[in-house]
Amino acid sequence: MKHYFLGLAANYTRKQRLAHTLVWGREKDRLELGTYLDKKYQGETVLTKNGRSALAMVLKAYFEPGDKIIVNGFTCYAVYEALKVAGLMPVFADINQDNLNFGIRELQDVWAREGANADAKKPSQKAAVDKKTQTGIGLKIAGIIIQNTLGNPVDMAAIEKFAKQHELVIIEDLAHCTGVKYPDGREAGMVGAATVLSFGKGKSIDTISGGAAIFRDPCKTRKGARIKTPKDFAPQLPPKVADALRARFYPLFGAVARGLSYLRLGGAWMRLLVKIRWVEKSADNRLDLDRKICKFEAKLALRQLKNLKPSGQGPLRNFCLVENRDVVLKELKKAGFFFDGFWYERPVAPERYYKRVHFPENACPVAVAVSQKIINFPTHYQKAELKPAWKIVKTNLEEET
Repeated sequence: MKHYFLGLAANYTRKQRLAHTLVWGREKDRLELGTYLDKKYQGETVLTKNGRSALAMVLKAYFEPGDKIIVNGFTCYAVYEALKVAGLMPVFADINQDNLNFGIRELQDVWAREGANADAKKPSQKAAVDKKTQTGIGLKIAGIIIQNTLGNPVDMAAIEKFAKQHELVIIEDLAHCTGVKYPDGREAGMVGAATVLSFGKGKSIDTISGGAAIFRDPCKTRKGARIKTPKDFAPQLPPKVADALRARFYPLFGAVARGLSYLRLGGAWMRLLVKIRWVEKSADNRLDLDRKICKFEAKLALRQLKNLKPSGQGPLRNFCLVENRDVVLKELKKAGFFFDGFWYERPVAPERYYKRVHFPENACPVAVAVSQKIINFPTHYQKAELKPAWKIVKTNLEEET
């Protein structure tokens, strides 16, 4: 019986594993990737260690410490971490369960809940911070991060209108949606003041690690300081050797885990690798504004970017909502489908970091409910291969109300 996994690395062919493990990168590969992204997204690119570093970089460039930023209420801890490093306050917007994104209704709810800019204090006044919830009282809502969860596009035209009405700066996070097109035909990444890409494990561009920040609008002028440009944010230090080795050999480790899964030892193998730090969990990939992307990762990222479909990418993963998720996952595993480790088991995942966020569950009930019922399906298998899994899930689908 063949086994199936959510992660791409465990599904590489022998040729793909060799291409990843043996690829040789040079400085010109970084330059070529930067030039390609400059042209594609019509901005100025800075390559980074990972996606969260790129996000923190653009947040620091476009906002003032203490600003509030609207973010998806169903997201990764990496987004929260980037906001905190930039000195910003997250404002979580609830989602709708059809596409896992917020829309105009949810944004209007946020605006009403947070008091909007009308209640913001003047810059000279000191704003209060609720120490329990880590939210700002009287701070200005200054921006919005667009996530396009699992590659499902938001109604960008409507959100862009809302942002202009309230003078919000839009940041587009393409971790899940590189190449995806909005309903109005524009490609994701072409709208906001800045665009962020992540090349992490399981992302739409997957080189195991790496990221990019593309500055489309001028950086914010900071009172009393020299005006910064994207070059001022560029990392100066090379990647750590340990990080480069982990990224290079992860597909090989994934292949071994796949083989051991037939002996029910795949999970134990990966836990061992994590313990001895030969493998790093995605959420633990540390934010570092000083480190560059690996040269070989830049080369692999450029290859994948050039292979994006001109017509637009489909979803990164399909999803469904089920009752008794733990039972369903056990049934799937018995049938050879290893679909745990999904996005997201908490509104802000992973579970081990959730308490740090002080997530406003009462304000985001849909995100909380979805996080308890969601199962992701990979899109890198043929539909016929996944039929047995869909059959198991179908009998446990959440009843529509």
